[in-house]
Amino acid sequence: MTRSRRSARQAGSAFERKIADYFAHSLNDDRIDRRPKTGARDRGDIGGVRIHGQRAVIECKDTARTNLSVWIKEAHVEANNDDALVGFVIHKRHGVSGPGHQWVTMTVDDLLALITGQRHGHCAEDFTE
Repeated sequence: MTRSRRSARQAGSAFERKIADYFAHSLNDDRIDRRPKTGARDRGDIGGVRIHGQRAVIECKDTARTNLSVWIKEAHVEANNDDALVGFVIHKRHGVSGPGHQWVTMTVDDLLALITGQRHGHCAEDFTE
């Protein structure tokens, strides 16, 4: 059975809520929550996450088709919009419901930023495939 546009949006919203609640609970930080969509200046799906005292952008995806390069580019654009240290993607691991067991995708530069607390070329303009 294929999803309708409406059911896909509902699944995406539910996935974002599950991930936001899991982060807020696990990090004991009630500032972490879903963000409203803001169009061209979107700043990611989950807000309030901090790494080394800096913002981190989380883009959530609940879809059957994987498109990592597009998703990472979107996360980087949103990280730039939010002046964030890093942007990464959490995507649904189908057949697995626990939020802590979902997939996380990032570039090596994103991982370096997480480790060092300094940006490492994750700007959307610098991204080449």
